[in-house]
Amino acid sequence: MGPQLVPLVNEQVYDAKGGALLPGLHDHHLHLFGLAAAMRSLPCGPPQIADREELARALLRAEPMDGWIRGVGYHEAVAGELDRSALDGFRADLPVRIQHRSGALWMLNSAALEELEAVDRWPDGRLFRADRWLRDRLAAADPPALGAATERLLAVGVTGFTDAGADNSVQTQALFAEAERAGRLPQHFRIMGGAGLAGGERKLLLDEPRLPPFAELVEWIRMAHQEGRSVAIHAVTRTELVLALSALSEACPRSGDRIEHAAVAPPEAVELAAEMGVTVVVQPGFLYERGDSYLREVEFRDRRWLLRGRAWLEAGVPIAAGSDAPYGTADPWRAMAAAVDRRTRLGASLGPDEALTPEEALALFSGPLEQPGDRPRKVEAGAPADLCLLSRPWKEARKVLTSELVVATFCAGRLFTRRRGSGNG
Repeated sequence: MGPQLVPLVNEQVYDAKGGALLPGLHDHHLHLFGLAAAMRSLPCGPPQIADREELARALLRAEPMDGWIRGVGYHEAVAGELDRSALDGFRADLPVRIQHRSGALWMLNSAALEELEAVDRWPDGRLFRADRWLRDRLAAADPPALGAATERLLAVGVTGFTDAGADNSVQTQALFAEAERAGRLPQHFRIMGGAGLAGGERKLLLDEPRLPPFAELVEWIRMAHQEGRSVAIHAVTRTELVLALSALSEACPRSGDRIEHAAVAPPEAVELAAEMGVTVVVQPGFLYERGDSYLREVEFRDRRWLLRGRAWLEAGVPIAAGSDAPYGTADPWRAMAAAVDRRTRLGASLGPDEALTPEEALALFSGPLEQPGDRPRKVEAGAPADLCLLSRPWKEARKVLTSELVVATFCAGRLFTRRRGSGNG
């Protein structure tokens, strides 16, 4: 870097035309294989599908892939709670499996249950937290190709991510490593997950209907720490968050311990997180994508604590953000915009006191992968050339915060994404 640099022989010159050059963005919580699969799946929820009639038409038109119809993004606002019988009414001639937008539930029709020999195990066709079982039963199918998913991330300026799958295993790490060697995975990445992983946080999902005993949770945290690993605890509801933080306090937090989501964070939880120095990884994009549902479904007393931003910063809690793709849109710019304007898809305001500045929103996606919430990375001499180039100066870009501004993405100095008509050389 410098004011008067002379290109080396055969060195590429790229004219930024006055656009802002940022550090490549880091998505601190996503599910890459899930994103790749979702890109080949049928949307079954808002905004693409609004009601029962639209869902029925979509399922009837759907073409099977590997003999199955795979749907994603379902929400009860479309056609209520789906079970085996309801899905048979939409489509009975082929195996159908539809994932709830939360990622916690799969809904299968009779043909799917028969194909998996699971009629007795799940007679209603509702499989809760059964991803690992489902993957094992479908093991004959190849894992989804990652190319389209990594290209989508590059197109919005993402040069690094953390895969947050609780079931990630040594085999998952091997798949990532192979994709990296083959050039199908240009981004830097970290993987959290289950036992046996080489590095990365130990991940635990908390589900309020079946929470573990407090002592058991404390012991689980201590065991992870004894293995030299920090923990990442999925905590969405008020109860889950308070339980997670209380258990971390009892177990003695370790540097790098994380709370994922913290969607409902009352003041006492923010205070406790600040005392312990725990990192919180949030999904502000849900304000836009799910905010209208939250206004209908979340208890009134909890709405003011939804997907907080300002409160975490003012308390001194290290805070970072992820998209949670495919359960959220894989676009950090949409999440940044939501963190700033705090508006739902229909324009309702949701917690305006929690709004961030554009610079604070950008910082959510600028921290190091190993230390999300730490000081934002900079474009400076000696830093890795992981870069995101915009079509406008930051003083203009900060007013709109859209991925349409991204014209080029570089990983380790190599140009991977370039929009037509942008730049020279």
